[in-house]
Amino acid sequence: MKTWSARRDACGLRFAIVVSRFNHLVSVRLLDGCVGELESRGASPGDLHIAWVPGAFEIPLAARALAATRRYAGIVTLGSVIRGGTPHFDYVCRAVTDGVAAAMRETGVPIAFGVLTTDDVDQALARAGGSDGNKGVDAALAALEMARLLPGLARPPDADSEAGS
Repeated sequence: MKTWSARRDACGLRFAIVVSRFNHLVSVRLLDGCVGELESRGASPGDLHIAWVPGAFEIPLAARALAATRRYAGIVTLGSVIRGGTPHFDYVCRAVTDGVAAAMRETGVPIAFGVLTTDDVDQALARAGGSDGNKGVDAALAALEMARLLPGLARPPDADSEAGS
């Protein structure tokens, strides 16, 4: 049986981080967690490129444009959509989720989803470095792991044994 796993070492990898300015207080906390995690795993600050976008709705377009450059091992998307009194929340959440998934499928570049969808600001803050951890950290780890995993998946299953690994 062949199994693949990936080390969580960011040394030598370049990442783009797309972050929403809307709900800035939440976004900054997610970004701090993401950057801190990647740097703690060996990423150079010069290899972390941050693209600020107006809101969550714009995240997929920026993520796809960055992925299409092929300069990045992975991309992290960060932001928050907080429920209001109208169906706008549902439309934005669907558009962001579908758009990020489509960008990943179209480009083959790992794009981690760190966009919070919460009922209120307190829930968002709890997930952005509060009592529920920091989803920016989780998204950074997902992008890192996928960036390390994908090259191995492209090799034949017996390539590692033939190379003496």
